[in-house]
Amino acid sequence: MAEVHNSGILLESGTNEIEIMEFTIDNNLYGINVAKVREIIMSAPVKAMPHTHPAVEGIFKPRDIVITVVDLPKYLSGVDSEKLDKDLFIVTNFNKMYIAFRVHTVVGINRISWTDIHKPDKTVSGGSEGVATGIAQCGKDLVTILDFERIVAEIAPETTIQLNEIDKMGPRDRSNEPIWVAEDSILLSKMIEDCLHKAGYVNLRLFPNGQEMWDALNALPQGGKLSDQVALIITDIEMPQMDGHRLTKLVKSNARFREIPLIIFSSLISEEMRIKGRQLGADEQMSKPEIGHLVDVMDHLLGKK
Repeated sequence: MAEVHNSGILLESGTNEIEIMEFTIDNNLYGINVAKVREIIMSAPVKAMPHTHPAVEGIFKPRDIVITVVDLPKYLSGVDSEKLDKDLFIVTNFNKMYIAFRVHTVVGINRISWTDIHKPDKTVSGGSEGVATGIAQCGKDLVTILDFERIVAEIAPETTIQLNEIDKMGPRDRSNEPIWVAEDSILLSKMIEDCLHKAGYVNLRLFPNGQEMWDALNALPQGGKLSDQVALIITDIEMPQMDGHRLTKLVKSNARFREIPLIIFSSLISEEMRIKGRQLGADEQMSKPEIGHLVDVMDHLLGKK
């Protein structure tokens, strides 16, 4: 059993670096952000549960918490594979949930720049429904970074962003204030867009990473009222090319842009991440499933409440 200590990861915020844990499935290299990983343990007997997604093995209780186990080899291949005693469980925590993913081996950890992670083309990622969120150059190896949020959204749709949270807010006025959103996941970007439109925020500009948003900010014409061009920024943390922490640091240290309200909306929000976000100047931070809370905070920051 190996616990992954995140307290020492990326002590300096906004460096645009990530630590990738490499693991294998059928001799293919995959990766996950270390910030999502809580521990690695030997695989253990799992209690099957009825009426679950085919890739859900069931549940187990390593200590004082019941954890769902996802058969990642089966999820990726669509077929059953032999479960070996030497298999490992990568226990993750994101979106306020603990989930264990079965893998074959864990190779190690590499620290790289987000600029070394590239968005895969549609032939690799499987198009808009693909689960490859990036391809990383780790030394001499190419590592496929999996979109674990997208995997969980498919396996347990009730745990991800819910449009009905907006319905519960009742009738809302339409707002034409320009909102910029940086989110690399195609699936989650579409969910956020649908929810914000339903909440009345119809003037959205979406970016697949922080670098493209930063470039667009710097391309804005000088003069005039900046809030007429961008009234509020929402950013994920994990994104290829430039992550949300680096984007936040650049925006909040820039005399021209620092007054733009900025919300970090990420599956990785923890107390450690909150400290980093505050240090970088983020106006608010919240966990990604909480779309209703996001809209409330947007209303507040834009003076609607």
